[in-house]
Amino acid sequence: MEGWDGLREADTSTLPVDQKAHDLDTNFVRCFSTEAGQEVLAYLKAVTIDQAAWYPGEDPSHGFAREGQNSIVREIIKRIERGRNA
Repeated sequence: MEGWDGLREADTSTLPVDQKAHDLDTNFVRCFSTEAGQEVLAYLKAVTIDQAAWYPGEDPSHGFAREGQNSIVREIIKRIERGRNA
């Protein structure tokens, strides 16, 4: 694909999850379902997605780096949700 269409994420919600991805999702559920895992996830959320990614006056690259951190926590949350719904 060329142009802006190549940048859009494919809708994978209707695609079957392969076994490797399913197993990984299940491992995320196991890991973060424990009391310790829930504490770690709460901490990760508090220091990433619950905080502003950028403040006026800061270099814009700081916001890009912070969004990278946020995306890791969002990936963890997404895999937990997917693993629970499988």
